[in-house]
Amino acid sequence: MMLQAQLHCLCLFTLYLTTGYGQEGKFSGPLKPMTFSIFEGQGPSQIIFQFKASPLAVTFKLTGETDDIFQIQPDGLLYHNKALDRETRAVHKLQVSALDAHGNTVEGPVPITIEVKDINDNRPVFLQPKYEGSVRQNSRPGKPFMYVNATDLDDPATPNGQLIYQIIMQLPKVNNVMYFQINNKTGAISLTREGSQELDPLKNPSYKLVVSVEDMGGQNDHSFSDSTSVDIMVKENIWKAPEPVEIEENSTNPYPIKITQVQWNDPGALYSLVDKEKPSKFPFSIDQEGDIYVTQPLDREEKDAYVFYAVAKDEHGKPLAFPLQIQVKVKDINDNPPTCPSAVTVLEVQENEQIGSSIGTLIAHDMDEENTVNSVLEYRIVDQTPKVPRDGLFLVQSYSGTFQLAVQSLRKRDTPQYNLTVEVSDKGFKTLCFVQINIIDINDQIPIFEKPDYGNLTLPEDTAIGTVILTIQATDADEPHTGSSKILYRITQGDSEGRLEIETDPETNTGYVKVKKPLDFEAVAVHNIVFQAENPEPLVLGVQYNASSSATFRLIVTDVNEAPQFSQQVYQAKVSEDVAKGTKVGNVTAKDPEGLDISYSLRGDKRGWLKIDPVTGEIFSVAPLDREAESLYRVQVVATEVGGSSLSSVAQFHLTLVDVNDNPPRLAKEYTGLFFCHPPKAPESLIFEATDDDQQSFRGRHFTFSLGSETLQKDWEVSKINGIILAVVFFQIKKNKGQHNVESAQASEVKPLRN
Repeated sequence: MMLQAQLHCLCLFTLYLTTGYGQEGKFSGPLKPMTFSIFEGQGPSQIIFQFKASPLAVTFKLTGETDDIFQIQPDGLLYHNKALDRETRAVHKLQVSALDAHGNTVEGPVPITIEVKDINDNRPVFLQPKYEGSVRQNSRPGKPFMYVNATDLDDPATPNGQLIYQIIMQLPKVNNVMYFQINNKTGAISLTREGSQELDPLKNPSYKLVVSVEDMGGQNDHSFSDSTSVDIMVKENIWKAPEPVEIEENSTNPYPIKITQVQWNDPGALYSLVDKEKPSKFPFSIDQEGDIYVTQPLDREEKDAYVFYAVAKDEHGKPLAFPLQIQVKVKDINDNPPTCPSAVTVLEVQENEQIGSSIGTLIAHDMDEENTVNSVLEYRIVDQTPKVPRDGLFLVQSYSGTFQLAVQSLRKRDTPQYNLTVEVSDKGFKTLCFVQINIIDINDQIPIFEKPDYGNLTLPEDTAIGTVILTIQATDADEPHTGSSKILYRITQGDSEGRLEIETDPETNTGYVKVKKPLDFEAVAVHNIVFQAENPEPLVLGVQYNASSSATFRLIVTDVNEAPQFSQQVYQAKVSEDVAKGTKVGNVTAKDPEGLDISYSLRGDKRGWLKIDPVTGEIFSVAPLDREAESLYRVQVVATEVGGSSLSSVAQFHLTLVDVNDNPPRLAKEYTGLFFCHPPKAPESLIFEATDDDQQSFRGRHFTFSLGSETLQKDWEVSKINGIILAVVFFQIKKNKGQHNVESAQASEVKPLRN
């Protein structure tokens, strides 16, 4: 023991000298409170610090939480003789005193703190080797329905103790879609959006997950990990929207009235109703059993339908799933009388109108539901004032409300105005409406333009549709605000393609010329427009429109650079798959509106089968084509203008490959491990089926089979049965007349010729 202590001291002394601890500086100094940080797991005999005291001190004393790990030499050299373990003790509180020759304290004791720094020397471990949980179908995505938990003894404040969770396997994995997700920090498992929409206990009632946990935040090649399995049962969702409800309006039954019900999957849910429209009054309520009530009479004419949502929350007020839509339709009853469109409906009739002419229509309204018996209206004239020259001058259609003239004609100078009282009724109510019929003079004045020529206007061809480019005006001397003085404008020349339109202000007869279709410099650069002003009412006999009712206008369209235009958006061609390289398989055509040259190119030629002539647009094969690899080959053709702004456009080219007989026949499956006695002791046979990969049109019942051995040919024969081929080992397949493929292979049966 004495020898070991001497050797230990010698080692420390050597380390002390070689590392420079004997010098005043970083690793030595006066006796004072200090804190040291040391990584756990380091080897023994690691020097920490050398304390120096007054000349009276001859030795040092160490006390506190040494755990038989920390020691101090008489010369003040503090070291540890064992590896530290942070998980055993993270902080060691020590005291160092300087003693004289009699053992008396001359300095200290001073506190010395040893902080043990963590290293990643512990693996994470799940709390359970297997977890079980359940989830309802259509549960809200992202809402945890279970947790997995793991622990790691390393310092959680360092990456060593930072754990990352991950789902590494889901069984079954339908269509390669993950239905579950995990919070990589908390271990909370929830549904993905796809899982919320697609989980169905009738299809897959259970799922198994394999979940891993990794320390070092999963960012280190030397991190530790653990895994566990999670079994999840899928339960049917009973949180479903009820069928739409119909409620008769203005019901006299006592309220509230139960109309439908919702129910959450588990008891204890808190129910509420939400109306996104947020009306001033909401006539529905729900109790904590999920029963939904209407709380007051409804009026269909005020609101004919309600759409609101039922919400289920947990005790903390968090939604348990998506809200359910509740639809309520208010059923109509006949509780509204007809209403007149205005206090007096004014109609006009020209004094020269013929008997039976339509004068106008009275359109009454009924607030009850349209297209039902409650809103069908019937019209009847009950009074006419004055009755000059007689009563019954007018008729009204019973169900349309359209008035007709019942006499040959009327004269304005005799009676300029008539007043009718019209009864409008539905099946339960009647209303009186009043109609005033004004007799207007005949249309004997033509519209006259304020000026005959509206000059020139220059516009770019990309002027926006709807732009007002000109205002025109004509006047009419007939009675104002009648069909005789109303003016309608139209374009009679210079716009054969209908690129312009004219809207008329009915109050002022002002015409607004607008762009209706895109202008096109290349099609028409200059439009010499002629406007015509006319009345909707026909002119009287002997009066005709003349040059005063027309005006001219010159529209000059300027060029705007446009992309080339293909003659069609999809080009289609068909060739045999065995065409030689360099064969023309199709061509495309594009034109540049500005007349620039065009360069063609291909895009998406993923198999490198085609090339295109950049000048002519002809498309050629540059490699062997293969229908069995791709029967319809699709590429894009790009037309780019040469020069200018290099604008381009794209069209599609679809090449259909026609099959040729380029595949040999083959066995439909492998036949191995077959043994026969030769010669056979009894009749034996074996079925072989052949096929090939060409298109159905090449298939027929014309395979030829032969046996490869002359010996077998003497003892066995091949015969056809039911479209299946029967043969033995050592056989060859040939095609009749150079043909390969068949719809279903013919059959031959191999039988012994003799026993």
